[in-house]
Amino acid sequence: MEKFFKLKEHGTTVRTEFFAGLTTFFAMVYILIVNSNMFANPFGDGTNVLGVSYGAIYIATAISAIVGTVLVGLLANLPLAMASGMGLNAFFVYTMCVGFGFSYANALVLVLIDGVVFILLTVTGLRQKIFYAIPDAVKKAISAGIGLFIAFLGLQNAGIVVADSSTGVALGSFNLLNLSWGDIMPMVVTIIAFFVIGILSKRNVKGAVFLGVIFGMALYYLLGLTIPGFYENLGVAISSPFTAFSDFGTQAFGKVFTEGFDFSAYSAAHGSANMILVIITSVLAFCLVDMFDTLGTLHATCDRGSLVDENGEVINLNKAMLADAVATTTGAICGTSTVTTFVESASGVAEGGRTGLSAMFTALFFLVAMFLSPVAQLIPGCATAAALIYVGVLMIQSIGKIEWDKIEVAVPAFLTISFMPFTYNISYGIAFGIFGFIAINAFIGRIKEIKLATWIIAALFVAMLLLTH
Repeated sequence: MEKFFKLKEHGTTVRTEFFAGLTTFFAMVYILIVNSNMFANPFGDGTNVLGVSYGAIYIATAISAIVGTVLVGLLANLPLAMASGMGLNAFFVYTMCVGFGFSYANALVLVLIDGVVFILLTVTGLRQKIFYAIPDAVKKAISAGIGLFIAFLGLQNAGIVVADSSTGVALGSFNLLNLSWGDIMPMVVTIIAFFVIGILSKRNVKGAVFLGVIFGMALYYLLGLTIPGFYENLGVAISSPFTAFSDFGTQAFGKVFTEGFDFSAYSAAHGSANMILVIITSVLAFCLVDMFDTLGTLHATCDRGSLVDENGEVINLNKAMLADAVATTTGAICGTSTVTTFVESASGVAEGGRTGLSAMFTALFFLVAMFLSPVAQLIPGCATAAALIYVGVLMIQSIGKIEWDKIEVAVPAFLTISFMPFTYNISYGIAFGIFGFIAINAFIGRIKEIKLATWIIAALFVAMLLLTH
């Protein structure tokens, strides 16, 4: 381990790396639960739109997390961890499947293409050209927009935000005169669990999000004592952990190859031209979000742990990006959405993690967690909704980096942030952010500053809106 991971050179020990890996695991293990719920129960009402079970996605998420985390540890020797990215999973479920109408297997094909394209971009060096083609205002706003979108989903799943015929959305009712305590209690649990996560985070408690979700679960079942017939109507049964593995094998693994490339149903409903444009722009959106998410996380996390060179660049950046791309490809084969580097890795770095050995330990804990899916299924949706809302808090922090006093920055940034939750679509936010950037800069004498690649990306989004929406 000393020779491979160079522990002494990085001023760390096996013990330090172990606890750093454990800390990172507890900080991000919530993704196993949240991702599984999002795929199997996207609206929080028991409706299985994608036709894949909780257990199948739980195993797919765990395997892709293990592969990505091991790769970044071995290839880049960095104390980072990977899993299905928040925001990217929402894009998969709510934009690709619910919004555009692709099947679960069809959407996996787009993730697979994203992974393969990402590999090619990283190997050839084209990744940097695309990265610099996106305006800074849009880059900085993407994370905040996705944060609002995810928080909105969490509020909906909890029933705190509901559909309204006159205003579109409204606050869910807490009126005990019209509703029973059994209807209101889950919303109360979400709100309290959300506050608990915030309090734990403020006190620098490791794994605050995960512990907040567990607290929400405990509170949910405790308050169930106040509701007659609560436990009789739960409908929860503890099954063998191997049931999840069985579901994974039949419902998720390899679906991208056996069913994914059959777009006949979508083509028949929307036309071939529509299908091609949506696929191109959706893959582009997947790549852009994945790229910015990964690069932003890598820089923020590694800078905190002094894992950057004299130019401020992340050590072994290309190897880390390659690990991310391969993990995304693996995730598509396993049956889950785009895999990316988790910002929660910063908790392990803060604990002293400095090498890939920390990542190895995190991957080991994910391996153990694979056999705990029956226990994870006991966690109610109102508890995981609190995690979604809090992830919104974490992601919207990038809004402070935006120069709001400059209109040429503020307008595209605002469009990017607002269009994502308001249109229920991440790619529309990116599209209108780029449109805003081009429109303002073209008419204030800065048209020469707009890169050719930016025009091309904008043209693709225009074609998508005019011919597919």
